[in-house]
Amino acid sequence: MVVDQVIRGGTVVTEAGLLSADVAIEDGRIQAVGRELPGGHQELDARGLTIFPGLIDVHVHFNEPGRTEWEGAATGSRGLAAGGGTVFFDMPLNSTPCTVNAKEFDHKRDALAKASITDFGLWGGLIPGNVGEMEELAGRGVVGFKAFLCDSGLPEFPRADDLTLYLGLCEARRLGLTVAVHAESQEITQGLSRLVATEGDRSVQGFLRSRPILAEVEAIHRACLLAREANARVHIVHISSGSGVVAALEARARGTEVTIETCAHYLYFMAEDMERLGAIAKCAPPLRDADELWRMSGALDIVASDHSPAPPEMKTGDFSKAWGGIAGVQSTLAVLLDQGFHKRAIPLERIASLTAGEPARRFRLAGKGATIPGNDADLTLVDLSASQELKRDDLYQRHGLSPYIGRTFRGTVRRTIRSGETIYENGKITAQTNGKLIRPAKI
Repeated sequence: MVVDQVIRGGTVVTEAGLLSADVAIEDGRIQAVGRELPGGHQELDARGLTIFPGLIDVHVHFNEPGRTEWEGAATGSRGLAAGGGTVFFDMPLNSTPCTVNAKEFDHKRDALAKASITDFGLWGGLIPGNVGEMEELAGRGVVGFKAFLCDSGLPEFPRADDLTLYLGLCEARRLGLTVAVHAESQEITQGLSRLVATEGDRSVQGFLRSRPILAEVEAIHRACLLAREANARVHIVHISSGSGVVAALEARARGTEVTIETCAHYLYFMAEDMERLGAIAKCAPPLRDADELWRMSGALDIVASDHSPAPPEMKTGDFSKAWGGIAGVQSTLAVLLDQGFHKRAIPLERIASLTAGEPARRFRLAGKGATIPGNDADLTLVDLSASQELKRDDLYQRHGLSPYIGRTFRGTVRRTIRSGETIYENGKITAQTNGKLIRPAKI
C-alpha cells in the first residue's frame, strides 16, 4: 500500500525510548512507525534528525481578538511553529473582551480559526460573577478555566477571591475540567508593592522584593487546599521556584490532584539577568534561580512558554511600570534541548513528555502528544547537533522583543508538521491551511 508520505530514517522519540524508524502518514494521521516501511507518494529523508511529537504549548497569550497590536494568532502561531509547536492553548486574557462567557468564546474561536496555522485550544476565564457561565463554556469546548489569585494587570479580568475560586473549582469538578491558577498572594504582592513604591524604589530589586517566593508558596498552598476540599483538579501555572514545586508536591501527597507547570524562562534565566536585560525580562512571578528549578525538574509535569508579549513602548522606561510578560513562544524546545538534554543529560523522552505527552494526557487531547499509529501526524524534526544563534530577524512573533535574542542554542528545528502538512521548514513558514480547534475528549 502506498501512503501519502513516509519520513525515512529518523530517530523517533517514543515514551518507551528512542527508535530508529520510518513514519508513514495517511490522511493527516500516523499510519505506521517501523523499519523499512512501504513507499509513500512523498518521501522525506530524516537521516540524522530526531523526530519529536509536536510541541503542545498549554500557556500563551496571543491576545486575539482585541489586542492584536500586541501579538495576534497569525504571528504567534507562526512563532510557535518555528519553535516546533503544533498546538497552543490561548489564555482568556489579554484578548478583549476576555473569554469569560460563551459569546466571547465563539468570537475568539472564529478569530483564531481564520488566523492560526497551528491547532489551538481555548481556556475559559474564572472571575467573580461568572461561575454560572462555566457550563456553557465547557459545552463550547474549553480546555479548562483560568483564575488569578492576584491582580492580573487588566481591570477587565479581576482576580478570583477565595469564594469564587472554591465555587469555580466545585463547578469545574462537576464539568470534568481543570482550573488553572496564577498563584501569587494578592495581599502580599499588593502590600509589598505599595511599600516599595512609598520608598521610591523603581528598580529591579524593588520588583523582586514586591513579589517574594513566599507569595507564590502561600497561594499554591491555598489553591491546593480549596481544590482538595472541592475534589477538583488544579493546574498551577508558571511555578518559578523550587519552593513552589515543593508546595505543590506537599499538596499532592495530601490528596490534591495538582499539575505542576513551569516555563522555559524560569529554566534559563536567573534573577540577576533582569538587571542586565531590563524590562524585556520582567514577568510575574519574577525570574528566580534556574539551577534550583532544574534540580526539581523531575517533579515537573509540563513546560510551557507563557508567551505574553507587548508593544515595545510598554517594555521600556520605568521598570516598575513596564508590562510584565516575556515573549518566548519560539524558544521553549530550544531551551529544553540546550539546557536540559545537552547541558544536564535530561533524556529526550522526558523532554517529549514535558512538552507533548503530559499536556495531551492531562488535558485529554485525543490523537495528540505521541508518535504512534492512529494519532495526528504532529511531528517536529530536530537536528540535535546543530547550533543556532537566535537573531531578531529569526522571530515570527509580531514584535522583535525577546530575552533570548543573541543566545545560541544547541538543537535546531528543521521541520514542523501539523496533521501531515509541513508548516515550517528550515527557516520558512510553509503552511497552506489553518489549524483547528482542539477540544478535550469526553470522560
